[in-house]
Amino acid sequence: MRILSVAVGAVLLALASSAHAEGPAADPAVVVLTLKDHRFTPDTVTVPAGRPIRIELANQDAALEEFDSQDLGVEKDVTPHGRVTFTVGPLKPGRYSFMGELHADTASGELQAVQGP
Repeated sequence: MRILSVAVGAVLLALASSAHAEGPAADPAVVVLTLKDHRFTPDTVTVPAGRPIRIELANQDAALEEFDSQDLGVEKDVTPHGRVTFTVGPLKPGRYSFMGELHADTASGELQAVQGP
């Protein structure tokens, strides 16, 4: 029984060490977007592929907007002068478009996920 306990302990320690070593790579990359005059700034953002992406969106307009992306599978309302934070991914390398659904003629942008070194 003691040998089994030691073996289980060793396996758990190895798993914990492995998870800790991979932890920073799994931390979300942060993208800060601002919506002003019904336009996203920045409108093109490069992000690391293979990691979750936390998007922090601040709406400086006096109008409601909806962050919408079929590519990312996201629809999030952001109130006038409000903020919203959400996470997408991890993403494969590629381009992912997004828009402000209520002002799609001006509010659009793109995440470009690229493979890191």
